[in-house]
Amino acid sequence: MIESLLKYDNPVLVSRNTDKKSPNKARPLKVSPQPPAFTGPVPPPPKPKSASADANKQKTEEILNVILPPREWMEANQLWVQQVSSSPCTRMDVMHLQEQLDLKLQQRQARETGICPVRRELYSQCFDELIRQVTINCAERGLLLLRVRDEICMTTAAYQTLYESSVAFGIRKALQADHGKSDMEKRISELEDQKRDIERQVNEQRAKCEAIEKREMERRQVEENKHTEEIQFLKRTNQQLKAQLEGIIAPKK
Repeated sequence: MIESLLKYDNPVLVSRNTDKKSPNKARPLKVSPQPPAFTGPVPPPPKPKSASADANKQKTEEILNVILPPREWMEANQLWVQQVSSSPCTRMDVMHLQEQLDLKLQQRQARETGICPVRRELYSQCFDELIRQVTINCAERGLLLLRVRDEICMTTAAYQTLYESSVAFGIRKALQADHGKSDMEKRISELEDQKRDIERQVNEQRAKCEAIEKREMERRQVEENKHTEEIQFLKRTNQQLKAQLEGIIAPKK
């Protein structure tokens, strides 16, 4: 029997009928026979309860069985059934529930933060126990809490589905990235080789350009010197011719 924060009644032994004459019908359940009645003096009958109280109790038990179904388990080829307790709770029961919750959180080493299945399970059991306690006093309030619990479970399941799908998407993308990693590394290596080759060509062209500039500068300097010498030569020739011309013209006067 699994321990739970939800309060249950004592388990009841139930055995299955092994008659297989009618396979189309479900096997009925029968409760184990009760011990023989006490043969001593008959005790006085209990005081009759009001019909409305019995009806309310039966209705509460039915609602509890719908909200929190009984649990069943097999032990030594025998079926045991345990229903949720319908006994009213007191303030001490609530305090004991809180103590049991803290104790089980510590015993099962539940994480205080983040996602923790253990903490979620224990708090779900605690919430079910609170729903049971509220339902006994007010069935309508218990049904409303049941709607709140189901909505929380649906929201949590939606978030869990979204988380699992996002994890699967991330893993798929990671595998795709690993698959294309080698191709990208090869492409990067090729581009780096091309870069080095282009840099080498740029350096060669820069060296050629510098050599051409230097050669052209030297040639221009030579041309300037030659031009300057020609100008000086022409100036001297002009001076000589001018002097000769003046010498020729002077005696005639």
